[in-house]
Order: sequence, then structure tokens, then C-alpha cells
Amino acid sequence: MKKIIWCLFVWPSFQLMAQTGKLQQLDSFFLKLEKEKSFNGNVLIARNDTVLYQRSIGWAEETTKQKLDEHTIFELASVSKQFTAMGILLLQQQGKLSLDDSLRKFFPELPYQNITVRHLLHHTSGLPDYIGLFDSHWDSTRIAGNKDMIALLAKHKPAILFVPGEKWEYSNTGYALLGSIIEKASGMSYATFLEKSIFKPLGMVHTSIVNRRYNPKSLPANYAFGYVWDGQRNKYVLPDSLSETASMVYCLDGIVGDGAVNATTGDLFRWSRALDNNKLLNKKTMEDVFTPGVLNNGKAHQYGYGWMVGTFTGIGRVVSHSGGWPGYRTWIEKHLDNGLVIIILTNYEKMPLPVKSTNMILYDLKETKRKEITLDEATLQQYAGEYQLDTDFSITITVSNGKIYEQATGQGRAQIFPEKEDQFFLKIVNAQIKFVRNEKKEIISLVLLQDGNEIEGKKIK
Repeated sequence: MKKIIWCLFVWPSFQLMAQTGKLQQLDSFFLKLEKEKSFNGNVLIARNDTVLYQRSIGWAEETTKQKLDEHTIFELASVSKQFTAMGILLLQQQGKLSLDDSLRKFFPELPYQNITVRHLLHHTSGLPDYIGLFDSHWDSTRIAGNKDMIALLAKHKPAILFVPGEKWEYSNTGYALLGSIIEKASGMSYATFLEKSIFKPLGMVHTSIVNRRYNPKSLPANYAFGYVWDGQRNKYVLPDSLSETASMVYCLDGIVGDGAVNATTGDLFRWSRALDNNKLLNKKTMEDVFTPGVLNNGKAHQYGYGWMVGTFTGIGRVVSHSGGWPGYRTWIEKHLDNGLVIIILTNYEKMPLPVKSTNMILYDLKETKRKEITLDEATLQQYAGEYQLDTDFSITITVSNGKIYEQATGQGRAQIFPEKEDQFFLKIVNAQIKFVRNEKKEIISLVLLQDGNEIEGKKIK
């Protein structure tokens, strides 16, 4: 659910990573995070065929004190979407479907007209979020699969959010449906098709589809268990033991397409190189993967096929994707102009992904110093409310004694500071919050900017 900032491209005059000093800076940075216990995960940075930096910090499993290592397997959450997109494109290349095929060609029981496979790939379908359906219409003691999701959509017929192609809005529903389209078009399970068509051909021997509650046999060895923060117990716990997350990780464990791929940093590096070398798709289609889609009005949005697309000052053209699920935060980022790839996988959800700081070291970028201004309490009260950024993640804004605070799901409260009207920043982490108004000047959403990401959250209360 992040958006990429479009910036003027300015290329720095240095040979990336040719200096051992940058490696030393990077190592010192991650060593500091380790000492502060503010990062638990694996990081891999490479350029073309060469791994430049690799480090494992922390635990794969707390109770046994099993440490992470380069072979540890993480749930990728939404980073899985690029594999789903690749599966669809491979089936198109095989002549088994077209991106202009209607959704109802595969699922005639669904009521949604004029939605194509391309709309699903680009997050422009307008389909409602399936997780809300399960909250309202599902027995949380049962584990659901894709067929259950489709049955709920067919039975309850929730309205589309907008005309297909009219706007861009991140959709887990769309990618779960793509997972089922892969099964319909290939005649195989989602897991089998990806294994035979992507993982095995590329030598991704530590990558698979894992639904460990739905199918315990799918749990691989050397698995990183994900942990969430329990504020009441003041410690990290498995999401299954926290009331806010237990139902979600259990009853949605059988759904694939929008998540469920598990991998190591090394396998993701193999995947990245395969994309660079057109090992799966022809050159033209591979270029389309990293090309932003176009809305009905002719304007480009920020998403290709399973990748966010943008350009950053001082870096150049970047494609990336983040993932988030109770216990996990994941990231892959490719710099198309110099062959760099950054892969960061964490299994302690509260800990931030240090993507921006990593890029600042690699490219000698400088942090912009922010200046605080004063806003009166009446103005601050306009921003109060709850904003939903993802199905299991929201930010609550409160005002007290002339100060304004944010509190994210599962985290403590932190003060935010105005730098201009509708724009605030945090001091405890490198992040900003921008508020968005409608034509009536009412606050309708916020945008969280952190580590090079933009994540929008609608105001729900």
C-alpha cells in the first residue's frame, strides 16, 4: 500500500560501492541497529552478479534462541505479488490467457462487469477488500481458501469502489483472484505452478508456498517465526497469541496470490538476476513489468505488474515492493540504472525497515533538516481520528494539551510536529505524515512517508 514519489532524476558522480568505506559505513549502521535491538532480520545488497553486503541479525525463533542465518526463510507477505504477476504473464506467453480477458471469463458467478486481468494486475479494478467480508461473514475458527473468498464475493456482492480503470487503489482481492486465475488457466494449484514455472527453473530451492496453519506440512526447516508487539505484556509474541491478530493469521491462512510465498534473501537475489537477464519472459514483456499502468483518463499511475515504479533524486529509476503481515515486514528494491538490489526481510513487525537509511549511505544522500512551526489546538483537532492504511494496520491521531500524537497499531504513542499546515514529522524515527483534504477542505486521509515509501490511509473515524 505504498506510493512512490516521482522526482527529477539527478545522478551522483561516484562509483557505487567501489569504495570499501561504504561497506564499512553500512556495517557500522547495522551493527548499531543490532546493539540497539531495533532490527531483527536479514539484509542482502548486491550489484549485478555480486553480493556486496549480507548480514543476519537476531532470532528466527525466540524460545529456542535459534539465530537467523543466510538460509533462514521468511514469509514475504505482499512481496509475493510479483510472483503472482509473473505467473499470469507466463500463462499469457503460453497462450493460455490474455491480459484483456474478463474476470467473469474465469468466475462467471461474480457480479463484476468490465474488470480485466490487466485491471487486477495494476490495482485498478475497484474491487472491495475481501478481508472485510471475512470479518462480517466468516466463522473465524475455520481456515479459508481462495474458493471461500470467491464464494463470499459471489454471495454478498459487495459494491465496487470505483469504475474499473478510473483510479489506482491497492487491492489484495485482485491479487488473490489472480492466484485463482493461475489455477484455472494452468490446471495446477498455485503452489505447483509457481514451483514448476518459476522456483525450480531459477534454482530457488528455499522458496515455496507456506500455509503453516492450513497445511502444517508446508512449514520449511529454518523458518523465521514472525513476532508482534504486545503492549499489555510489554514483549514480542507470536500473532496467534494476540487477540488483535490471532483470528486474521488463522482464518485467512489458506488464501494465496496476494501473499504466502516464503523465501530467503539469497533466493530473492536469484529472482532479481533472472528478471535482469530475461530468463522467464521475453525482453518486451519484461519491460512492461516495470512500466507504470495507465488510467482511463490517460494518466500513468505508480504500479507495473507486481512492482511499484518510480524515480528518486540521487538514485534514478527504482522498482520495489513492500510486504506486511502480522509478524513480518519485507522489502525488495531494484535500481534499474546501476544493477543494485536491496533486500530486507524482518520477522519482528514493530521494527522499521531501514531502507531510506541504507540508500543514504550507499548514495551519500543528506537528510533534510525539518523546521517545526506552531499550530493552535483548534487546527490540530481537525486531524484527529483513525486512518486505515491496511487491513490490519491503522494510525490513530489524537490531540492533548496543545500537542498532537500518532499511535500505530501495536505500537506506542508518539508526538508528531507540524512543519506546515497538513504536514507533520516524527522525531523518534525518520517519518512524515501528510493529511489530504477533499474539495470541501475536510480531512479525508493521510499519507505516511517512511523509508522511501508512501502509504495512504483513509479516515474511517
